[in-house]
Amino acid sequence: MAKWLTQEWLDEGRKLAEGQPERPGASVRLQYVITDGPDGDIRYYWVLEDGKLLESVLGELPDAEVTLTESYEDAMRIQKNELDANAAFMQGKVKVTGNMAKLMAMLPITNSAEYKQLLVETLEITEF
Repeated sequence: MAKWLTQEWLDEGRKLAEGQPERPGASVRLQYVITDGPDGDIRYYWVLEDGKLLESVLGELPDAEVTLTESYEDAMRIQKNELDANAAFMQGKVKVTGNMAKLMAMLPITNSAEYKQLLVETLEITEF
């Protein structure tokens, strides 16, 4: 088990994501900002190219194309599948800045059966 929002957790998640199918055009440099955590704000980023997760790293991505900002509690509820990410966005619980077209290009991934299975597998290796 890897503690949520640690580099170990990000590394384990990237390994799990290796089996995801290629999705041409689904490429984005994505910054996450998780606010109000027990140890303060946490930043991590993903670099996806054609649906493949190339980087998953704690820290700041200077040339991020999209930034998602959410509270620690909401992020945890999303991770535990207690809150739908799309619903959280519509409710204003996930703030998005940057290139919305890049984010929209990710929808085929997040709506796929493979991605939903990846979320289940990630939850199984996550310690909150």
